[in-house]
Amino acid sequence: MNETMAQVEQIKKAVLNLPQPELEAFREWYEDLEAQEWDRQLEEDIQSGKLDELAQEALADFELGLCTEL
Repeated sequence: MNETMAQVEQIKKAVLNLPQPELEAFREWYEDLEAQEWDRQLEEDIQSGKLDELAQEALADFELGLCTEL
């Protein structure tokens, strides 16, 4: 097992041993971290044009009346 995997295992054990209030705080922090990563990746994909084709397809479907606004 390499050093990074050993650290991951240590983190897993530490998380499993957290008291409930600390586990809830950790969960909130981690969910926020994941949301920030999601936003960063989405912004990167937008900037790179990776989503352009999907956006054009969605707009075309909307123009054809295949979907509606909420």
